[in-house]
Amino acid sequence: MSGVKDPFEILADEITLIRRQIDQLQRTSLDKTEAKALNAKVVQGLDGMSKVGPAVQDRIENSLLTVATDLRLNAMHAASTAARDAIHEAHRESMEASERLLSAAGEARRQAWRYFGGFWVWLASVGLTGALLGALAVFWLQGRADAHKFGQNPGIFCRSAGGQVVEREDGGSFCAFWIDQPPGQAGNE
Repeated sequence: MSGVKDPFEILADEITLIRRQIDQLQRTSLDKTEAKALNAKVVQGLDGMSKVGPAVQDRIENSLLTVATDLRLNAMHAASTAARDAIHEAHRESMEASERLLSAAGEARRQAWRYFGGFWVWLASVGLTGALLGALAVFWLQGRADAHKFGQNPGIFCRSAGGQVVEREDGGSFCAFWIDQPPGQAGNE
């Protein structure tokens, strides 16, 4: 050891010393001088013991504070290390899973190409694309055809197209569409 006594050891030594002195007192008779010397030693021992108690308490408190600080630091370090390791592990696992899914998708595409026959799949997709373009063309041309029919027979299609037939004073009529209808005319046809 380092040779420096712990406060507990000092306290134990003092108690042992007092015990020896009491034993010696019991075996021998004391005169007044010896009694005063013994009393002085006892008082000195009690003073030492009263000083040792607070020192021991201070030392225990300091040791506990040091341990608590070390524990907090170690816990934070362990938590950050565990979190970092968990993130790396999750990233590695997600990368492996994405590689497996990419490989499986490529294999599924190759199997579909083999199973359905590459040419027939291509031919069906070209046919579907052509049908979609044809449907869009018919939809676009149908609107133009409807406008052409309306232009040829406006009297028949005027009301169904949202217009209003207006009679003129000379006996003629025309189809009119209001852009902003006057407030009193709203709903009248």
